[in-house]
Amino acid sequence: QVQLVESGGGLVQAGGSLRLSCAASGRTFSMYFMGWFRQGSGKEREFVASIKWSAGDTYYADSVKGRFTISRDNAKNTVYLQMNSLKPEDTAVYYCAGRETVSNSYNLWGQGIQVTVSS
Repeated sequence: QVQLVESGGGLVQAGGSLRLSCAASGRTFSMYFMGWFRQGSGKEREFVASIKWSAGDTYYADSVKGRFTISRDNAKNTVYLQMNSLKPEDTAVYYCAGRETVSNSYNLWGQGIQVTVSS
């Protein structure tokens, strides 16, 4: 089993930056993709970014392209989400997610962390 723990959220003014971290522990050798999702108040959970664990290929939602960067440190089993030029509409609970090689979808989730962007 793999556990995911997020950190780094908080309150920031529009135009500012935050970096989220997601530390994975347990059977991390089974990881295929790791990603970030978010859910704003009254909204559906949406995809933000993902990274292929071994190859490092990255994917982004159009809404964050050019502003957010996902990266990983395999030695630390940690994924990061660097968020720049933040907008009030980025306000949401951000979730770290993992997709294992045996799964067709994201099957591991962190507890979520609040990011609030004030205008």
